[in-house]
Amino acid sequence: RLNNHMRKLPHLDRILIRSTNWIGDAVMTTPAVRTIRKNFPGARISLLAKPWVAPVFDHSPHVDEIIIYDVNGRHQGIVGPIRLARDLSAYRFDAAILLQNAIEAALIAFLARIPHRIGFDTDARRLLLTHPVRCTKAIKSIHQTGYYLKMLEGAGLTPGEQTLELSLGPEDRQRARRTLAAHGITPDQRVVGLNPSATFGPAKQWFPERYAALGDRLNKTLGAAIVIFGGPSDRDLGQSILGMMTAPAIDLSGRTSLGEAMALIDRCEAFVTNDSGLMHVAAALKTPLVAIFGSTNSTTTSPYSPTSRIVRVPIECSPCMQPVCPLGHMNCMREVTVDMVGDAVEA
Repeated sequence: RLNNHMRKLPHLDRILIRSTNWIGDAVMTTPAVRTIRKNFPGARISLLAKPWVAPVFDHSPHVDEIIIYDVNGRHQGIVGPIRLARDLSAYRFDAAILLQNAIEAALIAFLARIPHRIGFDTDARRLLLTHPVRCTKAIKSIHQTGYYLKMLEGAGLTPGEQTLELSLGPEDRQRARRTLAAHGITPDQRVVGLNPSATFGPAKQWFPERYAALGDRLNKTLGAAIVIFGGPSDRDLGQSILGMMTAPAIDLSGRTSLGEAMALIDRCEAFVTNDSGLMHVAAALKTPLVAIFGSTNSTTTSPYSPTSRIVRVPIECSPCMQPVCPLGHMNCMREVTVDMVGDAVEA
């Protein structure tokens, strides 16, 4: 429902969408991006994203152009956002729809002189928006895919379906096939992915030795080739798990682009993961997945997919939402056994 104080959006020809800054969050905005396209089918839609998030939208049918927020180059440092605003002003956008909630997103759109600026009124940015949408406690409590749709509904758009969506490029699919073939995996062989990493701190991470034991079990019970996923900072973690396994496995942590990693996840018959960006990638691709939750909220950030299962043991202090366990012993993760996760994957 359109907020009473808010004026109705006019016809828009050029729209800028400001993406969120993390891969998982970006995947959870895909229903919102699709909704924007359905509400403005004739508009030219550009999406502003940081480099590590952009691949999520590289092949989206709902985006005409991706503009990189080059935080490590042209837009770095204190003057970077000002330079970015100047760059954006040249596009002469009619409106900016801010899926990213920080005050910086609103300030950049304001400095770029974009006449219509739509977003939640979070982070003290209400005065920078022409169409501020109140972010209520009820909205904050729902799944994040619905959270972004509620913002669009509050701005007067007709909300669309909440289903996640992710399109892959043919080049990434080819690279994924070549990578697996180089490790001796045939097209008809069963593949199970393990994703032992997670940003935001170690409290979200199930134990490496348990991932190793799980990989050994699934190799034996399912005859599956085990592939270990992760980013550049996870190379030591991947090697550690590989070294603890007795079954053969392939460690690709830090060795693929995000696009190739997404294509590899699409190839997996099952995917085991912590609460992470790649968890949401697997959910969007409808890859059967088992997600291990401890410190984070399985209501708002669970994998939004009918082919997912959550494994968690509810204890008094969970979810604490802390990056590091305040008690020091991570009981919420320690209670999750290899058998619990293995049973969920095999089922």
